[in-house]
Amino acid sequence: MRLSDFDYHLPKHMIAQQPAYPRDSSGLMIIDKHTIYHRSFHELPEFLRFGDLIIANESRVIPARLRGNKDTGGKVEVLLVKQQKENNYECLIKGRVKNGQTIHFNHEITCTIRERVDTNTGYRYNIRFNCEDTLKSHLHEIGIMPVPPYIKEPIKNSTQYQTVYSSQEGSIAAPTAGLHFTDTLLNTIKSVGVGLAFIILHVGVGTFMPVRVEMVEDHVMEPEYYIINKAAADAINNVIASGGRLIVVGTTTVRALESACWQDGMIQPSEGWSEKFIYPPYKFKTPIGALITNFHLPKSTLLMLVSAYAGRQIMLDAYQKAIDKGYRFYSFGDAMLIMNREEEIHV
Repeated sequence: MRLSDFDYHLPKHMIAQQPAYPRDSSGLMIIDKHTIYHRSFHELPEFLRFGDLIIANESRVIPARLRGNKDTGGKVEVLLVKQQKENNYECLIKGRVKNGQTIHFNHEITCTIRERVDTNTGYRYNIRFNCEDTLKSHLHEIGIMPVPPYIKEPIKNSTQYQTVYSSQEGSIAAPTAGLHFTDTLLNTIKSVGVGLAFIILHVGVGTFMPVRVEMVEDHVMEPEYYIINKAAADAINNVIASGGRLIVVGTTTVRALESACWQDGMIQPSEGWSEKFIYPPYKFKTPIGALITNFHLPKSTLLMLVSAYAGRQIMLDAYQKAIDKGYRFYSFGDAMLIMNREEEIHV
């Protein structure tokens, strides 16, 4: 398929600059076998049933964007991409730097540019951070939340870019489909007999790096680390065995599930690096009963994944309806509940 097959026009004013407050007041477009419904996210429990299992990504965003200065006074912005060992990181850098150069973040912490590496998606830099202990112990002191560049307004609080159930630090972008949940909504969901299971995929550049090739099949996803523990695997397998539905929250959760080991229709506890790239046509191993997701950027791997699940034309038509209805798009925007094609809602 061609990259242009996943393009659409979005007016800039429809890009959400702040999250909905409260979180679950965001819009919810529901797509079933024949119909599109327009609801609010807090009404989600009406479309769930006893015995369902919601699976979500509990990875927590780290303050991975660092702003510093060169000896010359020039400003530099560093985004941590991957820890290599100890205080050595692979990074993206905004600003001109050269090998051997020092960047200052405060009086105690500097970094040294070790080498520039050319990758399929642009230049990266291997950097050594200079501090008495680990960089991780200083991140909440010198780092800021790495919100996407299309969000122009500063967020009021770093927790706005974290899901309420996030627990394991490691992502450099939020698994945004989960931002709509509140503690109250989760309690309501549990009260109607719907289970919750949490897995991890630490979101890295693989999720948000743009596709730069015209033929989609030529794109290579960068690896991101996932973990599916025994408790999550057991919960998933029990629901499959009992005929319940798996309600998957977000594309990162889908990629973790699809990267795991499935045997005889059951998932095995596993962890490792996922390079899973999902685009149409794709045969899913995971029996996804419904997918909760946001409205994604044109030509993105995330739009390709939801198109593989629901159908490309169905998604493009739904996105146009969302634009016509005034839905809010991208990370802080509204949500979709995409039912399995065999599902039909009666309301």
